[in-house]
Parts: sequence; structure tokens; C-alpha cells
Amino acid sequence: MSLATSQLGARRRRADAIFRYLCFGAAGIGVFLLGLLLFRIFADGIGRLSTEFITEDLSRRPKKTGIWPAIVGSFYVMVLTGLIAVPIGVAAAVYLEEFNTRKNRVTEFIQLNIANLAGVPSIVYGLLGLAVFVRWFALEQSILSGALTMSLLILPMIIIVTQEALKAVPRSYREGSLALGSTPWQAIRFQVLPNASAGILTGIILALSRAIGETAPLIVVGAAYYVTKLPTDLNDRYTVLPMQIFSWAGDAQQEFNRAAAAAIVVLMVALLALNSVAIYLRSRARR
Repeated sequence: MSLATSQLGARRRRADAIFRYLCFGAAGIGVFLLGLLLFRIFADGIGRLSTEFITEDLSRRPKKTGIWPAIVGSFYVMVLTGLIAVPIGVAAAVYLEEFNTRKNRVTEFIQLNIANLAGVPSIVYGLLGLAVFVRWFALEQSILSGALTMSLLILPMIIIVTQEALKAVPRSYREGSLALGSTPWQAIRFQVLPNASAGILTGIILALSRAIGETAPLIVVGAAYYVTKLPTDLNDRYTVLPMQIFSWAGDAQQEFNRAAAAAIVVLMVALLALNSVAIYLRSRARR
């Protein structure tokens, strides 16, 4: 081995080591800051966490307020969002990936815009929901308008993840089913979708996890900061956990700030539960 080759190898090893340490340092800084933030939130909110805090109604008195209307509102919005976005997103992905065998400029344009829409800031979807659902369709500041807006937000993500899950299914599954006399839809229904279901469900759960923590779109479409009764109809006013956190975090009273920290803990537990389900489905699919 020549001297030049040896020196080149040494330089590459040093560069690899430096890059590895830089990546480790960046990850360590991120984990440290996240841990510091979580510690501060738990330290401020753990004293307010109780059964009464979760089950009581909202109140103007910080020591008496609860988050039950916000939990119910979040549940209604997320369930309705899933009912709207999931069928449309999965159906669109199945068409684009399975039935659209001849690529043309129109489908390529649609695919490109779906990818671009996945990176659009959430506030833009809020403005779109305000213009279309609240004003044009006259749905007002209701649960339905909020759910439709959140459906637009997560729809590109569901389509993209579903397409990737469908691509992961071997082509031989489709060909074998068709060779046995199945129609294209039967092959998709009984072979492709069952084998892609774990990946699809994982994407759906992650999309809903993103939606449940969003505040900006719901602020724009008129989610309330304070409601005195639970919603009983899709046209009722509502509030959600991120809205209450946003409202209480900016309040001058320290007790409301502690209530916001406690609500953050509740929201994080809900997100952790959803993400745990996604991790379980992904590990099951790998096995």
C-alpha cells in the first residue's frame, strides 16, 4: 500500500469520526432540550392532574376549571376527521397505485401536488377551511367545519403512506390472484389490501396523531376558547385540547399556566398511546 493511499484512508477515517461525533452531538442536544422541556411541563402540571381536572367542565376560576369539554370536542373532531379522510385517502391511493396503470401528465400532476400538499403549513389549510367550509358552505364555526378542515390537512399524508404500503406488497400476489381468475378488484381486496393493512393503519394513526395536536387551523375556522356545554350536534360550537392549552398558556394568572401544563401532559399521553399503537402495528408487519 502506497503512502498516498494510506494518508487518504486516514483522512477518510478522521472525516467519518468527526461526522459521527457531530451527529451524536446534535442528537444529544435535541434530546437534552426535549428532556428539559418535558421536565418543566411535568413539574408545572403534575400538581394539577387529577380525576376532577379531567372530568370537570371549563370554568373562569383557574383552580376549578377542568378539560372535559375540550376532551369531548377533540374526540368528536378526530372521529369525524377519520371518517371523512380515511376512506377518501385510501380510495385515492388505491386508484393511483393499482388502477392507474398508464401514467400520463394528469396523474403525474396530481401525484406531484399531493406530495407538495403534504408539506403545506397547517395555517394555510385553516384559511382554506375558513373560505370554503365556514363561509362558502355556510357551516359556521361548527364541529363539521373543523373536521372537514382537519381532513384536508391529513389527506395528503394518508394517500402517500397508503401508496407506499401498497408498493411494499409483492407484485406476485397480484399476478397469482389474477392467474387464478380473480378480477383486479378482487385481487386488490383479498390479497393486496390485507397485506398492506398494517402499513396503512400505521399511516392513518400517525396522521390522526398530527391532527389531534394542531391548533392553527382550528383557530382560523373558529374553534372556541371557552364553551359552557358539551357539543351534542355537528353544528354546535366546540373547543379542543390544543385550543385550551393555547388560551391558558398566554393567560396572566399562574394557575391557568399550570392548568395548561397539565393539559399538555394529558395531550402527550394521548399522542403517546396513538404512536404506541402505530409502533406495534409496524413491528407486527415486519414480523
